[in-house]
Amino acid sequence: VQLVESGGGLVQAGGSLRLSCAASGRTFSSYTMGWFRQAPGKEREFVAQISWTGTSTFYADFVKGRFTISRDNAKNTVYLQMNSLKPEDTAVYYCAAPVVARTIPKKYDYWGQGTQVTVSS
Repeated sequence: VQLVESGGGLVQAGGSLRLSCAASGRTFSSYTMGWFRQAPGKEREFVAQISWTGTSTFYADFVKGRFTISRDNAKNTVYLQMNSLKPEDTAVYYCAAPVVARTIPKKYDYWGQGTQVTVSS
């Protein structure tokens, strides 16, 4: 399984970015997908996840109302639309996938290389 993130960059506070994660190596449409982030000096934290059908999503409290996760199973891609960005959103963002298909996972096993998001004040 390969996961490749893109779309990070430098943005001013209040701005928007859309991250993409292209997946390959197995049937993308059978797996829940997740986004995580890790800020300097902090542990990696959960951001959002979306079920394999796209009908169920779940967000960390700190991004509710600002970020939206979506997927296009025809393109094997998951997205994270980030609006109203804050300096504290600065982190490396990772997409992740579990081993087990058609479940809401307790852990994620495959990770991308990450994409840097920097929000200036």
